Amino acid sequence: MPDLPKETPIKSLDGTIQPLGDEGRLQTKDLPIRPVMNGAASTKSVPPAGQILTGKQEHYLKRELISQQVVYEISELASTTALQRFGAPFRSEFGEVAPVDSDLPILRYIFVHHVRNFPFLDQAREKEFWQDKLQVFLESFANKHISSSEDRLEETKRRKLALKAQKLVELMMVSGIPTASGYEERIRFSELEVVDRGANEQGLLVNMPEGHAINGWDVNVAGVRTTSVKRTVRYHQHAVGAFLAIEYASFNAHSYQEFILRVKQAGKPDIYVGRRYGEFSKLHKRLRTELPGKILTPLPRKNRSSTSTSFLSMGGGEDDASSLSSVSTQGTGHDGSGSLAPFLGKGHRRSASSQLRGSPASRSPRDSVEISRETFTLYREDQRVSLRAFLRTFLQNPQIAESKAMQEFLTRNPVKLNEEELGDIQRRKEMDEKRIEEQRRFYEIARQRARELDVYMEKFRRDIIERNGLTNLFAEIKAKDKIEDLTLEYQKFAEWLRIEVAATIYHLFLAEDNSPELFMQAKRVHSMMPYVALKQVIRFANPGLVMNGVLDLFLAQPFGARSLAQRVFAMALNDGIRSFQKSIDSLVGKIGDPVLSGKLKQFSDAPEDTKNFIRSEAVVDDVDLIVAVLRSELIKPELSSEQIGKVFNAYVAWNNAVDNVDDEMKQGAQLFAQMKQLLKMHTRHRDKAMMLSVIEEPVTLQLFRDLFTIFYEPLIRVYKSANVYNSVTDFSAFADDMITVIEKAQRQDVSADPNQTVQSFIDLCARHEHNFYKFVHEVHIHDNGLFGQLMGWLEGILEFLRHGPKGGKLDMNALFQGAVDMSQVDKDKAIAEINELVKWQAERKKWHQDKTRQKMAAEGTGSGNSEMAPGAAAFKSSDFGLNESDLQELEFTDSGSEDEDSDDDKMDPIAAERKRRIKKQNHLRRTAGEPQKPSVAELPKLQDGFLAMLRMVLAE
Repeated sequence: MPDLPKETPIKSLDGTIQPLGDEGRLQTKDLPIRPVMNGAASTKSVPPAGQILTGKQEHYLKRELISQQVVYEISELASTTALQRFGAPFRSEFGEVAPVDSDLPILRYIFVHHVRNFPFLDQAREKEFWQDKLQVFLESFANKHISSSEDRLEETKRRKLALKAQKLVELMMVSGIPTASGYEERIRFSELEVVDRGANEQGLLVNMPEGHAINGWDVNVAGVRTTSVKRTVRYHQHAVGAFLAIEYASFNAHSYQEFILRVKQAGKPDIYVGRRYGEFSKLHKRLRTELPGKILTPLPRKNRSSTSTSFLSMGGGEDDASSLSSVSTQGTGHDGSGSLAPFLGKGHRRSASSQLRGSPASRSPRDSVEISRETFTLYREDQRVSLRAFLRTFLQNPQIAESKAMQEFLTRNPVKLNEEELGDIQRRKEMDEKRIEEQRRFYEIARQRARELDVYMEKFRRDIIERNGLTNLFAEIKAKDKIEDLTLEYQKFAEWLRIEVAATIYHLFLAEDNSPELFMQAKRVHSMMPYVALKQVIRFANPGLVMNGVLDLFLAQPFGARSLAQRVFAMALNDGIRSFQKSIDSLVGKIGDPVLSGKLKQFSDAPEDTKNFIRSEAVVDDVDLIVAVLRSELIKPELSSEQIGKVFNAYVAWNNAVDNVDDEMKQGAQLFAQMKQLLKMHTRHRDKAMMLSVIEEPVTLQLFRDLFTIFYEPLIRVYKSANVYNSVTDFSAFADDMITVIEKAQRQDVSADPNQTVQSFIDLCARHEHNFYKFVHEVHIHDNGLFGQLMGWLEGILEFLRHGPKGGKLDMNALFQGAVDMSQVDKDKAIAEINELVKWQAERKKWHQDKTRQKMAAEGTGSGNSEMAPGAAAFKSSDFGLNESDLQELEFTDSGSEDEDSDDDKMDPIAAERKRRIKKQNHLRRTAGEPQKPSVAELPKLQDGFLAMLRMVLAE
């Protein structure tokens, strides 16, 4: 971002005027959490004295072994015996399992230290809750074997959640458990600092009128024009004299507004197209049809509001060329050529001065030349920028950007612009540039004010990251009634927070292209909210009694019959079961072979071991699961030679139909498509039946009631004692005030003093911060220790990340040396595999770095090292024990798979399969060239010794 001129003044917090710049910026340093022992970390390929592994080898060996253990433990959660191997508080048929004997030490440690002692859950009884209810429920659910991603040929939500949980647990363990040598180090690239750290700055780049290419399209809604169409023809006949009649036609002209889109593609000249608001709506509908199941951004509401602005110009007093206004969208009576002349009006002149808003200039004679300020009305300006945001949001999705509907919308029927339309586009471009410059100045001033607090924020940061820092902060809030009574560091933190909130409000409701639409929605919701009635309901109602009554009503089981809740859930599930059964009956009739249909039904109901064996056969032989099921001898009866030929021909036709859009091939593939759909329906049918059996088990209702009692009742007590109802009025007043401030800022000229704009938003937060502080203070003093417990729980996690478990550290050198001495591993081969892992991690980081930079270059978002938002550098991941390199690797491992499309069931099976393969190809294309993880054969031999050491470290 270019710096502002040095002469640009800025107001400091004490009201003095100071130059804007980087002078005086405090350079803070990271606080060391774990000091490196025995000297500097090893940076060479030779291990330090007394060690067998280098720092990088040590870290990535630890990472690999932890990763393997986490994958194993997460997968074991699906086992019905997982909790029995967990240890306390869960029961086991072998008696209580000691921590050093737990088969799942990582998950056991997380559960004991960060789940079981979570406020609320720490009051749950071991036998009554953990063993008799939760353990029984989870083991019963595991026994149902609900279908997985492999069964459905799609990425289920449970599968995605499991992958994300796996990476988070791995990150926690890798960052939290240190090695004993103190030489552990990670691969570091200073040039890898390409993380998007400034959402506000990126927002400015997204709003640029030009040079912002997204997936090959550089699109800007550049202007607005009014056109007319002669719609109605009426014939009139007038008599002239006795014998002569004159007939003439009259035309009823209809005018409407079009948004002018400037469209640019690489290697092609710019084109302009005109699109009405209704055509944007048609685009939205076409995309829904062309891309079923895709979640689409809603179309902005129609907005006919206009914006007035002024521009400096030179010319004579009555020279029309010097007073052309923006295109009008309200006039009528012009011809159908698209000319805007009938709608152009004369601007209001203002004398040029150094001030942002000058006094009206006196008129000058025609033959004189003067510098004047012309005021123009930019019609439907808010609608224009909101539609630009709408289009660019669509184009960020490659599938939408490449769709036929989008290509036709952006390129069909290009138009040629006349002089007036080009002038309107130029004025709106200048308006965009001024708006972006105003936003830049706003953020720069906000940053400068935040920098003045750097000294205090550094001390506050040190206080927070020290032991019990969060507890001390909330103890201070509990003890002090007002912000003014807090210690100086906490007062300065409140001041920094005020600037942060002000910048966020500005960014949401003024800075973005879609800000007008978002602001209108917020105003609409605020106007509809019955704050007074809501306050009285909260004040006098007793939600605890209400919820207990509702629970009694829904969960009561008179004379052992099913409860109302069970009946409601069962009714919904039975509707789904009946729907699936109808589809199954229809497909069985179409297939017309009871043997084929019966084998698919047997597979869906088969034991899990049988299913897994058949799935593995399909993978090994590289055939479709349907083929593996029908040919399997584990499912009777065996197929005849005629049936085998029938299935084989259908399978070949299926693959050809998926790869080639051919009606003849499609007809031959229908049998295989119907069998695939039948297996899917049987799987869904069984899932619904299993869920119904879970709902009807008594332990499910008992667990739900206990969870409600544990979590809800303490919150209700705090809610009643803290007089939360008063905060409803405070929030209403804040919303009213915020709307007033934003509307005033919207009415200002874009060249208004940014100091005043910044101060108005900061003052908004200052007027209401005491109400927010009062709310937090009141809740805290009536929480019965709840806040203290929450802070203690958070600090327990931070303590683990910063300093590791109390059970000690992992001695990777001793582990490796012991395995070599015991001849468990070949030293040279193991070292070579570790080096391959280190090399792979380095190449993978470099690959992601290059991909990120290419994406930023393609989208015009810069190099990624833009300045942060005000105060964003106050805390770093290292303050909380998380290494930034580990966080980057967590992002690298994100598969980027798209959400499961529920509408695939409604699609033709061949089309659905084609869509699935296209998704897979897109994923392969995105990851093309990504370094592949090398295979390891020696390192897994260390797993048993590593597990024993890990148990000792995590056995506290």
